[in-house]
Amino acid sequence: MRKVAVIGAGKIGSTVVDLLVGSGSYEVVLIDQAADALSDFVGRAQVSTVAMAIDDPQTLADRIAGVFAVVNCAPFHLTTVVARAAKAAGAHYLDLTEDVAASRIVRDLAKGATTAFIPQCGLAPGFITIAAWDLIKHFDQLHDVRLRVGALPRYPSNALNYNLTWSTDGVINEYCEPCEAIVDGALRETAAMEACEEFALDGVAYEAFNTSGGLGTLCMTLEGQVRNLNYKTIRYPGHAAIMKALLNDLNLRNRRDVLKDILENSVPATMQDVVIVFVTVSGLKEGRLMQETYVNKVYAREIGGELRSAIQVTTAGAICAVLDMLAAGDLPTEGFIRQEDIPLHAFLANRFGREYAPRNPGEDLSLRIAAE
Repeated sequence: MRKVAVIGAGKIGSTVVDLLVGSGSYEVVLIDQAADALSDFVGRAQVSTVAMAIDDPQTLADRIAGVFAVVNCAPFHLTTVVARAAKAAGAHYLDLTEDVAASRIVRDLAKGATTAFIPQCGLAPGFITIAAWDLIKHFDQLHDVRLRVGALPRYPSNALNYNLTWSTDGVINEYCEPCEAIVDGALRETAAMEACEEFALDGVAYEAFNTSGGLGTLCMTLEGQVRNLNYKTIRYPGHAAIMKALLNDLNLRNRRDVLKDILENSVPATMQDVVIVFVTVSGLKEGRLMQETYVNKVYAREIGGELRSAIQVTTAGAICAVLDMLAAGDLPTEGFIRQEDIPLHAFLANRFGREYAPRNPGEDLSLRIAAE
């Protein structure tokens, strides 16, 4: 049985613990700064809990000494602290961060490491990159690679057409920070919330716009090989215009604490969500201009007897699948590992990767939620 440290007991971290312990293959040390966040796991078999400040790499390294791997589910601003602690402890490192600056530091930490550093193992970046790379390999020459992901309420009912489904800090960060892209063959930084487009899928209208961090390392990998590469977040129409007014006209991009307070006290959370993964690649195959598309929808479902939202299912399932593949010897065990180094077929065949398997799209959890 492998011993793993999970940092952060929030929505994603708690789901990771349920998946790992439920598999029977892992023992978890769950660490969080807030003792209250750990209360549901105190006394649980194969789980030990630690309440401690996560602000000093060496102190954290001493506490996690001897673990096989560190699964970082803490907020993005703690990424580098946890990564440094994992390196000092000699443990493999995996995280979910979409923060571009933090990911660059993790890549530097991986240089010369005797353990694996695998950042950006969630949904986007993460699974979206794995799916895109699988399509990319089908082409002789690339033209355009478009990655689109959205975690959306199934039943939007406010002007934002949105409900909170994951980290508010994470949403604000991706709406404000610069975005990486390749435009007309050149690597560029583009502005978040811009280049809004509209499309329809299964008869439902959506919009998509630039957000930060979703491409992972694809820009570095594909520089000089693709005409256009970009990542956009999917929302229902009208969302971008309101958010741009809040961020720009009311200057809340420079008062993120205020924006977070407004969103968390005005926009309800929901467990009735859907995650949409939409990748389109075009280019030349045997001399013909062709296009291939990967589309998937994932809905909320039960894990360990508890209802989990679609964003919890996809994010936790992805990082657990990568950890499981690492433990099985299916991935390199030293240095920096890109998401595009992970084969899609192997990911989907993994017991945790199967959380991405298509389910009944008509499944409605309203009665289950009402009963609770």
